[in-house]
Amino acid sequence: MRDAGGEITSKAQKVHDVIIVGGGPAGLTAGLYLARARMDVVLWEKDMPGGAPALTERIENYPGFPGGIPGIELAERMRQQAEEFGLAIKPFCPMRSMRREDDLLVVMGEEGEEAARAVILAMGMRPAQLGVPGEKEYHGRGVSYCATCDGAFFRDAVVAVVGGGNSAVEEALFLTRFASRVVIVHRRDRLRASRILQERVLRNPKVEIRWNRVVKEIRGDGKRVHSLVLASTESEELEEIPVQGVFLYVGNIPNTEAVRGFLELDERGFIVTDEQLMTNVRGVFAAGDVRKGSVWQVAGAVGDGVRAALNAQYYVEELKGIAYR
Repeated sequence: MRDAGGEITSKAQKVHDVIIVGGGPAGLTAGLYLARARMDVVLWEKDMPGGAPALTERIENYPGFPGGIPGIELAERMRQQAEEFGLAIKPFCPMRSMRREDDLLVVMGEEGEEAARAVILAMGMRPAQLGVPGEKEYHGRGVSYCATCDGAFFRDAVVAVVGGGNSAVEEALFLTRFASRVVIVHRRDRLRASRILQERVLRNPKVEIRWNRVVKEIRGDGKRVHSLVLASTESEELEEIPVQGVFLYVGNIPNTEAVRGFLELDERGFIVTDEQLMTNVRGVFAAGDVRKGSVWQVAGAVGDGVRAALNAQYYVEELKGIAYR
């Protein structure tokens, strides 16, 4: 809505140029570009800024860091650089829903709402659950979705990693620092991880791979995990193997619950965008792992953040030009 002077107003207390939702590489990069362009921009993050890279032990394929860099250090550098240009970051500020008011978009959270002319969604994704007996019961008591977070609790223990992609293999290699043995459980007869990761894990003496196996049950004594029940994908064979920890990497779920019914999503819940990274709702952009077509890499998320920021800037400047004529 507009006031008597033609200025865009909202029921929300504050009207920004852009609100960014999500503080991973895509969101922080978008914030860096917009703050550097002297836009009025604020970033909402449901936890602390950094996103998934902050939970990654080491990132080796981000340009400019020969030998790699700890994920948490890279995330912290991104945050510091964005804040140096004036990006306002609100940690522990999850988005609950969105709505449109004329030319404005209103983002609602637990502590109120704010309006903006454009919104960039960069909420990322989270690990999928396996959905087997014992998973929920022993979550935090032997079942984990983050080796970097919990690996140190399993010194000299036997642990299992379920999955065969890059995340599973990277975390399995990380766990060899602590565990006496790491058992990778994979439903196929070959890993899906990159060739270099496959080479590393296959030659690691601490790693054992159970090919063509799926988890049927996670068992424990009521307090802690003590074993896994595995089923063969080629026969009716069942086996129980002793483990003290289980790390699950069986897929990802986009964090798009707050925009269901408001934006167009694909069949898996990822946000659909056009070439400018704009969604089906005018002024709403998506960047990084949360959007359909993302490559799920830090470098890709950074590129998305740049594209979304520049397109949001052009959109806002055009909108302001119309509003102030």
